[in-house]
Amino acid sequence: MTVTAGNALTVAEVLSARQTIRPYLWHTPLLPSTALQRICGARVYLKTECWQRTGSFKARGALNRLAHLRPEDRTRQFVTASAGNHGLGVAYACQVWRLPAAVIFVPETTPRTKVNRLQAFDCRVHLAGPDYDTAHALAQAYAREHNALYISAYDDPIVIAGQGTVGLEIMEDLPDVDLLLVPVGGGGLIAGVASVVKALNPKVRIIGVQPEASPSAYLSLRDGRPYETYLAGPTICEGLAGGFGRIPFEIAADLIDEIVLVPEHEVRQAVGWLCAQEQMIVEGSGAIAVAPLLNGSMNVADTQVVAILTGRNLDAALLREVLTERRERP
Repeated sequence: MTVTAGNALTVAEVLSARQTIRPYLWHTPLLPSTALQRICGARVYLKTECWQRTGSFKARGALNRLAHLRPEDRTRQFVTASAGNHGLGVAYACQVWRLPAAVIFVPETTPRTKVNRLQAFDCRVHLAGPDYDTAHALAQAYAREHNALYISAYDDPIVIAGQGTVGLEIMEDLPDVDLLLVPVGGGGLIAGVASVVKALNPKVRIIGVQPEASPSAYLSLRDGRPYETYLAGPTICEGLAGGFGRIPFEIAADLIDEIVLVPEHEVRQAVGWLCAQEQMIVEGSGAIAVAPLLNGSMNVADTQVVAILTGRNLDAALLREVLTERRERP
């Protein structure tokens, strides 16, 4: 598989990625939400990547990337930085492709549930620094020192092609979709999804959703350059905190119609709402996709909308907090 950074990602490349990873992943359901339809007047569907193996979409890109190693790289040590879900994807991919155990750097603030799930795999976990950008820098330094192969969470066209399979599934299941709500962090998911969806139907609107605490994608599109690092404020969307990648920017800057920023209290409300109304456990980085529908900030009446719920690896203590807040809210 050959994908050239700076060029458009093609549907053929994403189809190739799906052929590679399909035996090891699920085609996740696209579930209609009658509750959201009542709220916003649109036919809303939830793309349940929260039910994916390892608990998030990240396994798609990791599987595709490690499937395309050069023969001489298969015996090298692998290292990555992650807020948790990409690390789980890499650990799973190493298991699937029978590769050496990965070294995974995660911020010290990574939710315990993600650390525990990582430690269940054959991998080495390093708690490193207060945020993703610091963990990323330390992981890259480790890779240089140990001649290890660094596996990016999003700044890699082969990873992006794997993430694009989410968009392929959506278009197969709902070809007349009007609008996609896509959580945005480093940009791998939205770059892959936008490439596929816009190629198949240029009229579909691609709306990125990002926490106000870490608006790196919003700033990148506004200013015409990628903010590759960003010191995020406090947020439960740890998977979206930090910079927006250069390669996602090159691939998708012209394909993304808008980036919507969501305040932290509305992210928490979205987590609680999905649990209470849809009986779905979704972490903040995924639940943020429905926040613009819940807060009424978008006019989507009489359209077909898909919100991508990207992951479920949520700490039980945090879930209790947001459900308590929901009960106490007047």
